[in-house]
This record gives sequence, C-alpha cells and structure tokens, in this order.
Amino acid sequence: MLYWTSGNTLLRALYPSRHWKVETNEKKIYLTFDDGPHPTITPFVLDRLQQYNAKATFFCIGKNAREYPDVYARILSSGHVTGNHTMNHRNGWKTDSREYFDDIKEAAKYIDSKLFRPPYGRMTQFQSKALQDTGWEIIMWTILTGDFDKSRTPESCWKSVEKNVQPGSIVLFHDSEKAWDRLAYVLPRTLERFSSAGYTFETISMDILGKHRNK
Repeated sequence: MLYWTSGNTLLRALYPSRHWKVETNEKKIYLTFDDGPHPTITPFVLDRLQQYNAKATFFCIGKNAREYPDVYARILSSGHVTGNHTMNHRNGWKTDSREYFDDIKEAAKYIDSKLFRPPYGRMTQFQSKALQDTGWEIIMWTILTGDFDKSRTPESCWKSVEKNVQPGSIVLFHDSEKAWDRLAYVLPRTLERFSSAGYTFETISMDILGKHRNK
C-alpha cells in the first residue's frame, strides 16, 4: 500500500487551498480521528483523551453518527469537534460529483459542521472548490499514522508520529476496527510523549482556520 505518512510536499503544492497543518509556533498538536463513531473504539479514544485533558477533531461517517447517536453526542459533550466525512465513505475520484455532494448533504443531517475531510483523501478539484465556495473548509493532514494499514506494525506507526510531529501538525488516526491494533498502541504513546514535552492537544475550529487564511 503506497502513501505518504508525512512530508507530502507535492500534495500540498497541488492542493494549496486545503488545510495540511495549522500555522502556529506554539506547541500545539491537532489530533484527528476518521471513520467513527464506533461503539467501543471511540469511547476508548475519548477516555484516553480525557486522561490528558486533550481535545481532538472527529471526522465522522454520517451512517455511523446515525447508528450510534449516544457515542456521537459524547464526542461533543466532551468538548471535541466533529467534521463531515460523507454519509457512506465515498471516494470522490470514483463518485459522480452530484452524488458526492448529495452524500455529504445527507451526512450533514447528523453532523453539524462545515469541516470536511474527503475519505481516502480523494476528491476532485471541482468537488473541492464547490464545497469551499459554499463555506466548507477542507481538512487534510500533516502526518498519516498508517493505523488503517494492517501490513504495518504498531511500532512503525508510532515511529511515523514520534519522528515527524511539529507545532501545528494535524495527525490522522482512525477510530475504526481495521485500525484498532495500531491505534491502541500509538495513541497512548502519542499523548504521553508529547504532553511530557509540553505540547497541548487542540481542536480544529473555523476560527483557527479563519485566522490562518487571513494571515
């Protein structure tokens, strides 16, 4: 499986209007979680975050938010932020744009947010611009942990995080079954190591992105 875990300079150059990191010199990290909510894995994540007073951003699949409303509500009540990850985890490259927008609109019935992350990181320039023109912010990532990749060891995923985090990094995890073995290993180590180094863990907000865009 081929993908960049970090240093995706080419992708940032190709898609500069999307958010690949948060511009800050402060020791802040932006943890993000895709594909939930999940009835057991998301609560595990929430419990670990609470131990470190850490906040995060959850890019939820609409059908999962609909199926597990109590877990979704707990994300919000715990002070975290949610974003739209489509209703059915649609790949924008392989989906007619009208169907893609309809899928996002359906997810928005359950996810009240103008933050959007495309599943697989794949959407066309037309799709991206159309969303941005209607007030959406497209959130990508600085570090892809690779926790979704069953061919990787938990240790190798941890090294991707440990070696590459910098102030403003957006770190992508998955609160999903396929990621579980690696997530359960990497997330506690990420929280421990970087909190000990003086970092805080923050949510991505429209206010933060607005300040970044206005610089």
